[in-house]
Amino acid sequence: MGTSEPTPDAVTEIAAGYAFSGQALDLGALLWDGTAHPDAAVRIPLPVLNRHGLVAGATGTGKTKTLQLIAEQLSAQGVPVFLADVKGDLSGISAPGEAGEKVQARAAEVGQKWTPAGFPAEFYALGGIGHGIPVRATVTSFGPVLLAKVLQLNPTQEQSLGLIFHYADTKGLELLDLKDLRAVVAFLTSEEGKAELTGIGGLSTATAGVILRSLTAFEAQGMSDFFGEPEFDTADFLRASPDGRGIVSVLELPAVQDKPQLFSTFLMWLLADLFHDLPEIGDAEKPKLVFFFDEAHLLFNGASKAFLDSITQTVRLIRSKGVGVFFVTQTPKDVPSDVLAQLGNRVQHALRAFTPDDQKALKATVKTFPNSAYDLEELLTSLGTGEAVVTVLSEKGAPTPVAATRLRAPESLMGPIDAGVLDRAVAASPLHERYAQAVDRESAYEKLQGRPEPKSESVPEGGRRREEKEAPSMVEQVVGSGMFKSLARSIGTQLGREITRSLFGTAKRRR
Repeated sequence: MGTSEPTPDAVTEIAAGYAFSGQALDLGALLWDGTAHPDAAVRIPLPVLNRHGLVAGATGTGKTKTLQLIAEQLSAQGVPVFLADVKGDLSGISAPGEAGEKVQARAAEVGQKWTPAGFPAEFYALGGIGHGIPVRATVTSFGPVLLAKVLQLNPTQEQSLGLIFHYADTKGLELLDLKDLRAVVAFLTSEEGKAELTGIGGLSTATAGVILRSLTAFEAQGMSDFFGEPEFDTADFLRASPDGRGIVSVLELPAVQDKPQLFSTFLMWLLADLFHDLPEIGDAEKPKLVFFFDEAHLLFNGASKAFLDSITQTVRLIRSKGVGVFFVTQTPKDVPSDVLAQLGNRVQHALRAFTPDDQKALKATVKTFPNSAYDLEELLTSLGTGEAVVTVLSEKGAPTPVAATRLRAPESLMGPIDAGVLDRAVAASPLHERYAQAVDRESAYEKLQGRPEPKSESVPEGGRRREEKEAPSMVEQVVGSGMFKSLARSIGTQLGREITRSLFGTAKRRR
C-alpha cells in the first residue's frame, strides 16, 4: 500500500481523529503499510449517523459484511435498522455467528473481543413474493412520480400521469391497486369520459392511451401483487425488542431480483413514507432509524429530473427527522453529485482498474475524498476483502482523516439462515396477521363499474378478500357498467376529496 510518509506519527495523527468521547460504532483497526494497528480504532460517532453515508466497492470486496457489522452495532445500541437483502444472505443477522480460524484471526488483528450473537430481526417480502411479511403500497400512496419510474414513462407521460392522479384525488376515486388506476384511465379514454379528459389540462387522448397500455403490460408481468391493501405502515420499522435492542428489518429481495426498477423504486417509497410521517427532532443522541439502500445505482438509472430532485430533497430533509440513509453501490459515481455531497460518512472498499472506464472511475472516486496521507489510487486497488478506506464526520461535524481500515468481523451468522427457520420467524411475527392477507375494498374500480358490495363475510378489517375469478375485460370494466352513463354525467360535479401530496407526489398518510 502506497503512503507518503510511512511514520508512526502519521498513524497517531489519524487515530486521534477517531478518538471520540461519546457513543460510537467500532468499524475496525487502522491499516498502515499493510499492518493493522489494533490500538488505533476507526469509529463512527452514533449521533452523526443521521448525516447519511455511502458504502461502495467492487463485487466481492465485503460490502454486505460491512452492512451487517454496522447494523449489529446499531441494534445493540437501541437503533432500528432497515436492510434491503438483494442477494438473500443477510438473514443470518438473526442468528449467532460461527467461530472459526478466520474469524478468530480477524478479531485478533483488529483488537476485537468476538462473541457470537444474533440480533432481533423481522423479515419482509415485496407483495409477499418470497419469504417474509408482505409489503404493499396503495397506488395513490405510491404516487405518480414513483409509478412513472417503474412504468418507464417519459417526462411528458409522467406529467400526464400526475394529472390523472390529481383527477382521481379530486373526484373521490380511490386508487388502491392497479386495476383502480387502469379503470380510471380507461374511463377517461372512453367515449363517455372524453368530456372529463378535456377538462384535465395538458392530457391528450394519445398520451392517456400510452399510459393505459403501459399499465396493462405492467400487470401482465405480474406486478399487481405489490400494490393494494393492507398498505405497509413504515412506522413498524421504528421498533425495539423487549431487551431494548433495535429491530433489524430485512427486506428479502431474491425473489424479485429480476425486477430491479420495481424494488429500487419501492425502497424510495418506503423512505418517502417515513419522511412524510416522522416529526422534526433536530440533532439527537442517536438516530431513530438507519436505512441502507442497496443497489442504489438502480434507483438513479434513467431517472427523470423531477425524480432526482425529489431524491435530493428527501435525503437533505429526512436527517432532521432522525433517519440516516446509507447508499450501497459499486462506485461513488453511481450516485448523483447533489446526493453524494450530502453523504458525510464513507466506507469505500476496493475498486478494480482493469479497463479505461475502471481507471476513470477510480480517479473520480479519489477526488471525492479529503486530502490524505495515503496514495489513494494505489490503495484503493490493493485493499483486501474486508478492508476499506474510511472517512466519517466527527462529533463536531468535521470530516475525519482518511483511514485505511481492516474491518471487524460480524458477530452474527455470515450467510443466510435456513429457509424453514426464516418462514417460522415470519409466521411468529406479531405483524404477520396484520399484513399477510390481501384485501380489496370498494375503490375506483368498483365505483366506475357500479358494482354493489357483496354480502358480508369473515375478512380482515377494512376490506374483502380478493376475488379469485378472472377480471373482466377493459370494455366490460368501464362501458359494461349499468351505472356508467349516469356516473359519466355526474362525476364532473362530485364533491371529491383532494389528497395531500408531498415529495414524489406520494400521499401523506392519515393516522
